[in-house]
Amino acid sequence: MNTNLRCAAIAVVATALGATALTACGGSADKAADSTRTASKTVTLVSHDSFAASAPVLKEFTKETGYTVKVLRGGDAGAAVNQAILSKGHPQGDVFFGVDNTLLSRALDNDLFTPYEAKGLDQVPAALQLDKDKHRVTPIDSGDVCVNYDRKYFDAHKLAVPASFDDLIKPEYKNLLVTENAATSSPGLAFQLGTIAKYGDDGWQGYWKKLKENGVEVVDGWEQAYNDRFSGSGGGKGKGDKPLVVSYASSPPAEVLGVKPQPAQGPTGVAAGTCFRQIEFAGLLKGGANDKGGKALLDFLLSKRFQEDMPLQMFVNPARTDAALPAEFTKYGAKIETPPALAPDRIAKNRDQWVKTWSSLVLK
Repeated sequence: MNTNLRCAAIAVVATALGATALTACGGSADKAADSTRTASKTVTLVSHDSFAASAPVLKEFTKETGYTVKVLRGGDAGAAVNQAILSKGHPQGDVFFGVDNTLLSRALDNDLFTPYEAKGLDQVPAALQLDKDKHRVTPIDSGDVCVNYDRKYFDAHKLAVPASFDDLIKPEYKNLLVTENAATSSPGLAFQLGTIAKYGDDGWQGYWKKLKENGVEVVDGWEQAYNDRFSGSGGGKGKGDKPLVVSYASSPPAEVLGVKPQPAQGPTGVAAGTCFRQIEFAGLLKGGANDKGGKALLDFLLSKRFQEDMPLQMFVNPARTDAALPAEFTKYGAKIETPPALAPDRIAKNRDQWVKTWSSLVLK
């Protein structure tokens, strides 16, 4: 039990006994807690299911700092953020990775993070630093959420590939799309926000009614949508029957990784007119057991070494401008120049109501 929890428990007992003073929540107790944090050689990263890093890179972190990284994955990003809020004050780990601009205000409003200015921020564009005044979170990567398509399916059916949000509601694409739940999944929410940016407050609900009528399938998270329902996953050998899935502009490189010889084009492609940009952040969890290790890990997540490893591990764009991109990433991924956008303060103000409305429209 950490100090905050212990003090909370003492407070409950003191109240029940009518006591007016607490004596065990300061002084030597605080020093003992600080000693425990310093002594710990494990730093725990709480994240979504899609976090990945190569073993040599993590070993390099351990060699440099003495800390071993333990990763706790908690479902899709939306579910992981919700769990972090539920465990506020007594977090499961030291650093949280995976909160993005669609959910950032929820995490900040719940005071999940201890401010920390990570090393390397001078190499990150100002446009990605959405909390640059307080440094409660550190931008780690960005990616465009877009509809991906299975080339083999569309070639076999001699069907044109959808290129835009408008195309997805056409009869020829009925029952072909699977997306994630906007209430539980960050890519699902990003896709919803993309339609709001495209059609505005007066048009997005009507669009989703048409999309529902056209047979869109909704599942809880990205792993289920992409790996279980999408026919184009696994190098075009996916077990699902949906040739359209909400994923990322950088997902196609994953389908050719390790393939010899490398194909001229990957088995999946991106509908460039269906995108919305995400920025992912990491933060030092308030009340975590290892503050010193957490700060070291945040510095490492933003280091050039980790940033250059990340594209072919998590298939996202590094936040650092000086991080080199692998050839496979640039050749097979889609570069989206100007995706629809919504101001962060507009998302913060309206997100919960938008999701509530979306749920009543699509899930009922």
